[in-house]
Amino acid sequence: MSDALLSTLAEALAELVTAVETSDDEVLDPDTAVTWLEGTAATLSALPAADRRALDGHFRAAALRHPEGPWRDELLKVSEGFGLTEDTHAAACEALARQARRFVATVRDADPATPVPTCPGWTLAELTRHLGTVHHWAEHLVRTRAAARVPARDVPLDLPGDPTAYPDWLAAGAEALVTTLRAADPDTPLWSPGPEPRAGYYPRHVLFEAVVHLADAQIALAGTAEPIDPGTAAEGIEHHLAALLYVPWTAERIAHLDRDADLLRLTARDTGTVWTLTLGGGGFTWRRGSETSAARTEPTASVTGDSGDLLLLLHRRYAADDPRFAHTGDRALLDAWLTATAL
Repeated sequence: MSDALLSTLAEALAELVTAVETSDDEVLDPDTAVTWLEGTAATLSALPAADRRALDGHFRAAALRHPEGPWRDELLKVSEGFGLTEDTHAAACEALARQARRFVATVRDADPATPVPTCPGWTLAELTRHLGTVHHWAEHLVRTRAAARVPARDVPLDLPGDPTAYPDWLAAGAEALVTTLRAADPDTPLWSPGPEPRAGYYPRHVLFEAVVHLADAQIALAGTAEPIDPGTAAEGIEHHLAALLYVPWTAERIAHLDRDADLLRLTARDTGTVWTLTLGGGGFTWRRGSETSAARTEPTASVTGDSGDLLLLLHRRYAADDPRFAHTGDRALLDAWLTATAL
């Protein structure tokens, strides 16, 4: 695509976004506007850092072609509104570091032989070893700029012989990973287990692994997980959905669901965010919206719960029958989906 065409498209998008944001409620339904802007923001947020910077430059250039005044001022806010000027890589690295510290604090003084009911057959020691292995594996991939998959078993772990030392070992591995990630250009090409083959994929990939495994540890020790920040949970849900077709066994199971054109809806009770999954074509597509916009289409099945609980449901940490969730429609579709997407 030529620079001229990119510039023209960016200018058209900036003008449209600004018109939507500044329109009178009588001209444009506010719920429709919010849904459209949220969907656009979600799409743009997935761009690599270099593309985000380039798009920000096109937006600013488009704004500055207008004369000084309120309209140009509004156009100059488009990049900020979509988060294009934020250092999302650094933010994800910091979130990963915090999550690792929380996990270590949770398991440090616990009996490593404690069973983990959400990971049948595992103890806290095995859960800690697994998460620490993920840290070492990701650090190796990013540091070596691996162009092909490297099995975790081929990565040196230096695992202590005493399980009570696992928390400190995990902490050191997490610190090394975050240091490597912070030093990496997020646009560096390398193999990844999901849709983005670049270094910038790894902070959030490991973050959401850590979020779910912290919940595993909390459930093992207290019987329930602590609430997950709704924003983090929403990102985790979308990360999970985006990666499913890149995992061979889940992609194959989804392809054989035989539920073409069925709609599965997830509704976050705490934020009103809705994810609608459309099955078919040997896979599925999904989109995010609001309860108001989603109400226009009747789903085949739906499940409602708080954002964090929905994330743990998708990862099968909570059962669909748990009282945290409310259901409507064809419950068999939800059960089939959860079985097919088990990681």
